[in-house]
Amino acid sequence: MPSLITTLNRFKWTLFYVALIPLVNWSFTWAPNWTLTEGWSFNPVTMVTGLILVVRDFAQREIGHKVLLAMVLALLLTVWLAGPELALASGAAFAIAELVDWAIFTFTKWPLSRRVFISSLIAAPIDSVAFLYGANFIRAGSLSFANAFMSVAGKMVGAVVVALVVWRGEKREATS
Repeated sequence: MPSLITTLNRFKWTLFYVALIPLVNWSFTWAPNWTLTEGWSFNPVTMVTGLILVVRDFAQREIGHKVLLAMVLALLLTVWLAGPELALASGAAFAIAELVDWAIFTFTKWPLSRRVFISSLIAAPIDSVAFLYGANFIRAGSLSFANAFMSVAGKMVGAVVVALVVWRGEKREATS
């Protein structure tokens, strides 16, 4: 029988994914907007939301299509931490983005590095705008160009970094 540590290690990305969603959603409820210039203010949490999409890619490698169940669990935790309204906004955005990611990971045979980048490239703008639209009902001013831009930029920076790390690993494996 595997030890608890072995089991937790086997599902580390999935556990990180389940914890990250409610943490980021909860943070969005209290983090103050930063103003860089007049008309350019954004919530700093939007810069780290990219981690969620990238971590989801690794969680799907661990548990396959059950990643959608992990998302539901994370949204239930969001209801508890951030409230049902934000969970609904987050859930709708994640559902759309996750389905884009799931389709790319399921139906393409591209190397993982390319799947991480392309899925983020397509899902990041959709996820960002859908979430900010829903969050705008809870926190006025959430749906702004600055927030959308920073959210997409944060997601794409994370996606590029992870895609490059994975690409290097793929390259190393190909030469071994």
